Amino acid sequence: MENRVYCLYRVSTDKQVDYNDKSQADIPMQRKACHRFAEEKGWTIIHEEQEDGVSGHKVRAENRDKLQIIKEHARQGKFDILLVFMFDRIGRIADETPFVVEWFVKNGVQVWSTQEGEQRFDNHTDKLTNYIRFWQADGESEKTSIRTKTALGQLVEDGGFKGGMAPYGYDLVKNGRMNKRKHELYELAVNEAEAAVVRIIFEKYVNEGFGAQRIATYLNRLGYRARTGKNWHHATIRGIICNLTYTGVLRSGESRSQVLPYLQLISQEMFDSAQRIRTSRANAAEQDRTVPRNIGGQSLLSGNVFCGHCGARLALTTNGKAYPCAEDPNRVVKRVRYICYGKTRKQTECDGQTGYTAHILDGIIDKVIRQIFERMKSVPKSEIVNARYRDKMEERKLLLQSIRAEHAKAAAELDMLKAEIIQVLRGESTFSKELLSGMVSEAEAKAAALQKQLTTAQTAYNEGQAVLNALNAQYDDIISWADMYDQANLEAKKMIVNCLIKRVEVCRDYKLHIDFNIDLEQFSLGMDVTVAA
Repeated sequence: MENRVYCLYRVSTDKQVDYNDKSQADIPMQRKACHRFAEEKGWTIIHEEQEDGVSGHKVRAENRDKLQIIKEHARQGKFDILLVFMFDRIGRIADETPFVVEWFVKNGVQVWSTQEGEQRFDNHTDKLTNYIRFWQADGESEKTSIRTKTALGQLVEDGGFKGGMAPYGYDLVKNGRMNKRKHELYELAVNEAEAAVVRIIFEKYVNEGFGAQRIATYLNRLGYRARTGKNWHHATIRGIICNLTYTGVLRSGESRSQVLPYLQLISQEMFDSAQRIRTSRANAAEQDRTVPRNIGGQSLLSGNVFCGHCGARLALTTNGKAYPCAEDPNRVVKRVRYICYGKTRKQTECDGQTGYTAHILDGIIDKVIRQIFERMKSVPKSEIVNARYRDKMEERKLLLQSIRAEHAKAAAELDMLKAEIIQVLRGESTFSKELLSGMVSEAEAKAAALQKQLTTAQTAYNEGQAVLNALNAQYDDIISWADMYDQANLEAKKMIVNCLIKRVEVCRDYKLHIDFNIDLEQFSLGMDVTVAA
């Protein structure tokens, strides 16, 4: 049976009824909330009434024409549900409004609020709760807060600026609309000079691995200044990196606007990459780090290279002697080396080399990275991804079938043991009561454990599309890195290497063992992870 819904909207003063000012348009906000709520419930709104400038605290129900119309229609059985934004839209008079609500319920009409659910009168507790609710309506700070948040959310979802200072990269410009206080409203517009700095910040952070402090130093050295005219501070840089507005999406609490192209300074993909890097760099994510600790210096590896003999981390150092530069004989450079921190500090019993020349080790890693990219590009995406997808799904299918068979066998054994209980009670079984009880308990535990495994395996098998999406995304990431690697500067190359490689262990004569962040086998790249110079 279809639920027929009447809606009642009310604002207390004429000043609140301002359809041009979305932040103050209380009636439209109530209407949208009610329509959304009814749609979620599968209800049909067949009639709406609104009261403009009617005080629910001062005007009694008998003098409210719209409410009387709704009551008359309730007597005639024209609708099944009365829906309001909040119950105080019906009224706030403590010695009257609870009984108005109860009248509707007694006449076969359910009374619902989008924020507070259904008001029932099944027992004395319901009646008392109803009375207390309206008695508390005089102190409505919490409800005002709810309405304000909802209105701001509505404003933002419609692409409006909720107010306050414009984020760096934007200006506030008048939009020609007035609010209820006759103040002209503002909206955001891109400030091209500041927007260029925002793009530099994200470019350095995502593609070159700069941290917030280094970006601030970089901007200050080039003469860029914050909006205040002062030097950039790393905390301001972090705030910019976390600000969703630069993707063209406005936010207020949990509410989000659609992407507004005229406000978009960076792509959603770049913003998401920045958030992944920020999370990875947090101390809590130390074990899952996929970005370098430090992108400074002239080495390709940073923080993820270790001694293959004692396990200590290799640190970067230079010696005092200068050598002619290979690219420019007229320039001299110091030799950069990776040294075993454990051996040099005598913290470990290391029998490996003390150090490894940076350009030799980096050259080996560079060669490995290029081999990965060449193999990825030599095979069509559909062939790599679809083949691995089929293999993964076949693995999950076989696992599911195996566990299902085990679970069926365990369930059958449990049923057999339970059937034996009757024989024990009749004295016709060869099992003792104690022995059978223990066997039943063990069988139940085994069946329960297999049921959990079966549920997990079934879920994994059902997530086939997620598996395919993950394979596609990882493939696209690797190909994008391959396309930029040759032209990238050292900082960007270091970021790419650290996204691909989790750990490098170096042994004598530059024999390496490499652990990758990606599963090379899943892309049919079965490379030997143990390499030598």
